[in-house]
Amino acid sequence: MLHLRLIAPPGTTDDVVGLIERTVGTTHLVVLPGAARNPVGDVVMCDVAREAGDELLTALRAAGLEETGSIAVETIDLTLSRRADRAEEEAPGEGADAVLWEHLAEATHEESTLTVTYVAFLAVATMLAACGVMLDNAILIVGAMAVGPEFGPLAGISTALVQRAPHLVWRSLWALLAGFAVAMVLTAGFSGLMDVLGLFERSMVEAARPNTSFIWKPDAMSFVVAFLAGIAGTLSLTSAKSGALIGVAISVTTVPAAANAAVAFSYSDYSQTWGSVWQLLANLGGIVLAGVLTLLAQKLFWARQRRRPTSG
Repeated sequence: MLHLRLIAPPGTTDDVVGLIERTVGTTHLVVLPGAARNPVGDVVMCDVAREAGDELLTALRAAGLEETGSIAVETIDLTLSRRADRAEEEAPGEGADAVLWEHLAEATHEESTLTVTYVAFLAVATMLAACGVMLDNAILIVGAMAVGPEFGPLAGISTALVQRAPHLVWRSLWALLAGFAVAMVLTAGFSGLMDVLGLFERSMVEAARPNTSFIWKPDAMSFVVAFLAGIAGTLSLTSAKSGALIGVAISVTTVPAAANAAVAFSYSDYSQTWGSVWQLLANLGGIVLAGVLTLLAQKLFWARQRRRPTSG
């Protein structure tokens, strides 16, 4: 269940309440006249089944409530109420399958902005991966994959393409490309420093490195794995099962490929550099394509669910 806390300006409360009452899957409606001070208005609260949440939020935004009042949404972890159970039964579909497009757009908006924190995480992850590829240490590679924050912008690109929001596409793309560019430049500098300190050397780049050689040797499986990981990552975002993102992060070779490209470039090994770049591009492309197709499939599925007659 979701809990909505709304502020309706004077004269609009009846319309807001009407939208809630007409939406199948809502319950626990509360109206507090004149309770809001900033902005001035009435406070309206209700609970809504997750599978009906997107329909109600879309209607409230279409009514202009986000411009004149306020819309706040919270997830309810536990509700002991027969009315709530009935509301979930009446709503179409299952809550675990529901997509809250407004929430998804907001989440990807926050995760796909180029910030100092985002670049810092990506740079640290790339440097950690550089240590992993030089030492041929798979554990360090996995750790670097888990630290990397690049799935946020990738999800932002997929969401923006499906929602036809070009501004978000460019912002997410900028965060992705600029973030990786800065991280790779810093990692190349880090590689040079480690070489001066005697911790990195050319022989480490030229070694066979059987545990991590796949990073600069892309093949069809690289794209397949990225595509499957993109599906899982998108489903974890739309279903609010964020724990699955860790598995997604350690399934794709984005950060390690960027790290190996930077290190190989610092030692003028351009063959490995280009191989790593192609590995990076294959993974990024596979994730975005999977995200777009998954979101389109979910959008089509819910369009059909809404056309089905509800129980009651």
